[in-house]
Amino acid sequence: MRGDGSILAGHSDSGPLFDGTAVRIATGARIPPETTAVIRSEHARVDTSAQQLHADREVIPGQDIRPRGQECRSGDRLLPALAVVTPPVLGLAAAAGYDELVTFARPRVEVLVLGDELLTSSLPHDGLIRDALGPMIGPWLRALGAEVVATRRLGDDAEALHRAVTTSEADVVVTTGGTAAGPVDHVHPVLRKAGAELLVDQVAVRPGHPMLLARLAPGKYLVGLPGNPLAAVSGLLTLAEPLLRGLAGRPAPAPYSAPLRDEVHGHPHDTRLVPVVHRDDRLVPLHYNGPAMLRGTAAADGLAVVPPGGASAGDELEVLDLPWATLTPWIPSDAGRCFT
Repeated sequence: MRGDGSILAGHSDSGPLFDGTAVRIATGARIPPETTAVIRSEHARVDTSAQQLHADREVIPGQDIRPRGQECRSGDRLLPALAVVTPPVLGLAAAAGYDELVTFARPRVEVLVLGDELLTSSLPHDGLIRDALGPMIGPWLRALGAEVVATRRLGDDAEALHRAVTTSEADVVVTTGGTAAGPVDHVHPVLRKAGAELLVDQVAVRPGHPMLLARLAPGKYLVGLPGNPLAAVSGLLTLAEPLLRGLAGRPAPAPYSAPLRDEVHGHPHDTRLVPVVHRDDRLVPLHYNGPAMLRGTAAADGLAVVPPGGASAGDELEVLDLPWATLTPWIPSDAGRCFT
């Protein structure tokens, strides 16, 4: 053995290793030139008196030596443009020597939950109902890649809504409720007063047809979600998600379809979105799919796009995946039993 000490990780070149010599080396250290192989300490014995190293098994040239360029070569494209910067991407970039990455910032979103009738705790009573959207919208938007700066609750007050919309510093304001034409539906009047440009004003889809999208100013938008929970989910998937993808520079996922296991009733004139799960490569419609219901969506993989008039068993339907579809752990026992 060579008696001039060990080679440690992070230290400079120790010079070549000559024939018939060995040196102790730490994992991650730079291999000396002319080295034949590395023998793991658990596979060798050292005779200190004779200064000899004995291998307990056959030594193969190059063993346990990690060559340069094993993962990539100079000029290789490590990731495609517009790739999502995940923790492994950060690690890969650092390993490849990058100090900075050019990225799109997360869109900043403020959520305004509208309505005098909403409770934030306890059971519904005396015409008051629990707010189901306030706890749901923020985490949903985060799953879509947004930075949610605040979730605020406002009563049915047009002036308070106008002030909140026009003073928000977020890139996107998301409102819940107030998008129809009732006596306390203030979203449309507030947008007119604010000089906003309506880009989408109602859609031919059920539930969710009163949803809207408006441009408040260059680079600033408002997504108006209906107040019914499943209708709000429809707006999240069809308006909010595409908008956030565009602002974040992310491409849309490739659309896909799957065959339907059971018949689904449709709306006479509009497209219908129905919660489904995947089972045996088929779409199983879920019960509890009314506009005000979330029970079906809570167990769903996505929403199936049902054309006007409905769909029959075996029909191929497009699916809008939920952001956490791959995490859905169970299929309810009432899957596919009945749907209205």
